[in-house]
Amino acid sequence: MKRSWGLLLIAWVIAVAATAGALFIGEVMGMTPCLLCWYQRICMFPLAIVLGIACYSEDRRGAIYALPLAMGGIALAGYHTLLVAGLIPRAWIPCTAGVSCADQKLDIFNGIQIPWLSLAAFSLILSLLTIYLRKTAK
Repeated sequence: MKRSWGLLLIAWVIAVAATAGALFIGEVMGMTPCLLCWYQRICMFPLAIVLGIACYSEDRRGAIYALPLAMGGIALAGYHTLLVAGLIPRAWIPCTAGVSCADQKLDIFNGIQIPWLSLAAFSLILSLLTIYLRKTAK
């Protein structure tokens, strides 16, 4: 059980890092998030809390509660990634006013877009939670 707890801890660290990164970009750098970024934040921010509580209490149910948030985040980040890559028609852009979802202005690590990082974070969290739940199944 202790070895499996490390998987939950890593998922929590990823969620906290993604939350801190989103807050840094929005609050410190002053970049206004687009509509899809807001929805991804709605999935990521609670993950940091739910997984933190699950780690602290070593409760398997926290991982179960986190699964829908991670899956929703993957769906949103995947759609956003396809939109930024130009693989989805511009007519399907949900951002009609304000910051455009398709025109990302920030590249991190020499060309990596924010939606790609979000997709990677949600995918890692979902993978870690799935492995953790399989290892701790009774």
